[in-house]
Amino acid sequence: MALGPRLDLRQSQSLVMTPQLQQAIKLLALSNLEIESFVAEALESNPLLEVGELRHEKGDDQPESAPGEHESTPDFDGETALDIADYARDPDSSPADRGDWAQAGGLASGGEELPDLENRSRSNLSLAEHLASQIGALAHDAREGLIAGRIIHELDEAGYLHTSLRELSDDLGAPLAEVERALMLVQSLDPTGVGARSLSECLALQAREADRYDPCMARLIDHLDLLGSGDIARLRRLCDVDEEDFADMLAELRSYDPKPGSRFGGEAETAIVPDVIVKPADGGGWHIRINEASLPRLVVNRDYYVELEAGARDKASRAWLNEQLGEADWLIRALDQRQKTILKTATEIVTRQEGFFREGVSAMRPLTLREVAEKIEMHESTVSRVTSNKYLSCPRGTFEMKYFFSSGVAAADGEGASSEAIKARIRALCDAEDVKKVLSDQKLADLLNEEGFDLARRTVAKYREAIGIGSSAQRRRAKKLRAL
Repeated sequence: MALGPRLDLRQSQSLVMTPQLQQAIKLLALSNLEIESFVAEALESNPLLEVGELRHEKGDDQPESAPGEHESTPDFDGETALDIADYARDPDSSPADRGDWAQAGGLASGGEELPDLENRSRSNLSLAEHLASQIGALAHDAREGLIAGRIIHELDEAGYLHTSLRELSDDLGAPLAEVERALMLVQSLDPTGVGARSLSECLALQAREADRYDPCMARLIDHLDLLGSGDIARLRRLCDVDEEDFADMLAELRSYDPKPGSRFGGEAETAIVPDVIVKPADGGGWHIRINEASLPRLVVNRDYYVELEAGARDKASRAWLNEQLGEADWLIRALDQRQKTILKTATEIVTRQEGFFREGVSAMRPLTLREVAEKIEMHESTVSRVTSNKYLSCPRGTFEMKYFFSSGVAAADGEGASSEAIKARIRALCDAEDVKKVLSDQKLADLLNEEGFDLARRTVAKYREAIGIGSSAQRRRAKKLRAL
């Protein structure tokens, strides 16, 4: 075989995306906040762009953002004894990292009720600011106030201290005894329980404040692991009290806050601005529109363009001006196409999931990105980008558009059932069960099969665990505790 240089002509096809096309694709995946930032930069860099008037002024027609049924936000107001016991099972984890204290005990909220935000945000101050404002009047001297201030800034969002006092002593170059006194100062501040290094210490501080920290209560708080495991009889014997006193102690414990710092959130909660608004239409059907108040409407200032064009005397100036005009026109078209694509996708979602909008999560159907993409004649990746970080507001609440896509199982009607609908039904069955007749996973599967859902026991267990419902044994213990 001879070796040597030669020239060949070959024909091939390839897809080359222009920078503008790449930017248009990126615009689809941006959230409202990111789009606002992008538009602000465009307005600053392009003198021909300006904000036009909205077609719909924001007013009563603009719905308030609210968590949807699928969201589960922990309620920090009045934790149950079992919630406290749940953390006791895993004392090494941070209380601030545990979103749902009652999950293992089967008391997790289904997200049907909105969180009590009033009690969580009693002040606009952060926890650190609230505590620091109290130090000046209580510290014995400036040195103690300085050390206490450092301790305050080491607390997590729930008010717990995870840094060792020895480490703080070394960092500050202060004797350990002084750091301990400063910690006692922090633990005397409002809210009671901040500065604790464990759940037991947090509860003990609150019990002392309520003048309820007697030897019996001390033994109860020291043995929270028994409460978590459901060994109530042994725990009552350790406390050396009768059933009535033990019930009173549990009620007292139930009134304490295991996350005392959480009511003073450090960061303001960001309201969700929906991209799409869905409302019932007169005579049936749905009225679906883009929330234009969520995005500035851009226009080209033609008068300013004419003025600049008249003053452009050289070729470079005219080329720059035409480039700015072309970029402005492209951005306006790209944003308009983005809105149309979002609306088209949302319309198909509402059509496919109309049962949800009329009846709730129990009527949801399985839906995939591919099904919507084929219907609106777009690529599956485009639908994925469109539904990312986009929210839909309807009478049932505000939902991320991704929420309406879920896998499903076979059903008696042949259409299948959404996994969200199955989870809702499992939750309803568990909520309605009697403490003497707690349903096993197999019994749940049998009941669901009778209702037309083709589910195996393992699948039921998977869905049950996914929504934070404990096993039958855990639920039985939880119901017994609540009955005390």
